[in-house]
Amino acid sequence: MFGIKYIKFDSMTHIIRYKNGQIAKEGRGLSFFYTAFNSSIVAIPLGSNDLQFIFNESTGDFQKISIQGQITYKIQNPKQLAELLDFTVDYKGNYKKDDGEKLKQRLINEAQTATSSYIQSLNLKEAIVNAKTIETKILEGLQVSEAVGLLGVNVLGVNVIAVKPSPEMSKALETTTREALQQEADQAIYLRRNFAVEQERKIKESQLNTEIAVEEKKKQISEKKNEAEVMKAENDRKLREMKISADISVEEQNSKLIEIKIENQKKEADVQKYTLEANLEPYKKLDWKTIMALNPNGNSPKLNIAVAFRELAENAQNIKNLNISPDLLDSLIQESEQSV
Repeated sequence: MFGIKYIKFDSMTHIIRYKNGQIAKEGRGLSFFYTAFNSSIVAIPLGSNDLQFIFNESTGDFQKISIQGQITYKIQNPKQLAELLDFTVDYKGNYKKDDGEKLKQRLINEAQTATSSYIQSLNLKEAIVNAKTIETKILEGLQVSEAVGLLGVNVLGVNVIAVKPSPEMSKALETTTREALQQEADQAIYLRRNFAVEQERKIKESQLNTEIAVEEKKKQISEKKNEAEVMKAENDRKLREMKISADISVEEQNSKLIEIKIENQKKEADVQKYTLEANLEPYKKLDWKTIMALNPNGNSPKLNIAVAFRELAENAQNIKNLNISPDLLDSLIQESEQSV
């Protein structure tokens, strides 16, 4: 009625109300009545926005690549942005023009400008594997860009999702990479087999070294046993020599003892001989008849008959005829048997 309208905005929208070309009201999340015929309302969103981008570039070796990513930004100076782009809304809050897309396109252009010179300094393979560096270059370029600063926009971050070559070059790279990977796989197989052979050789060498060490130990043990046997034989020999020496010494002592005994026995025999000779010396000068007479048994008939036979024997040349009665002989024999 009479062109009076009511409009309401959320807290994440900065509102500038113009009346007759002058700012009548400004702030966040405003709601108010206004007259449509002399009022203009600018609504600028203040929240962060994600801007998807994809653009093409040429590398230093004249190969086409596409860079795909995302820019996160927010409007830091809405009044400054309102001076450059038209964010006017109608009575329903809908934008009258599409200047929001212009803002996005300008940010994408600045991002492409920031990375263009860097991409041209790389070859294709380097560009594909340097997505993180490209991301950093875009962020730095946007943050120092005068155009972005004039728009009142603050770039919060940049993410590069993919750096891709053309489909034909992608297939060529895939083939090259496949062949390289196949060669690496073959090399890995060769190295693995070579490693296995080397490990087998080391194991065999270790086994041989172990056997050598065992044989060396056996040799040392055998030598030690031989040395022990030699020492034992030497000790046995020394013991036998000591025993023989002891036996010889004992025999020598026995020999000396026997010699001393013999010498003593000789001396005793000489003494006995001397004593016997001294005792018999007086009898040597006596006649045996006298000695017989001195014998206590000298008056024995049998002894007397024996003496008579002796004298007859001594004078046998003078005897012509001798008669001895059997009775005499029987009596002598009987006395002899009785004495026995």
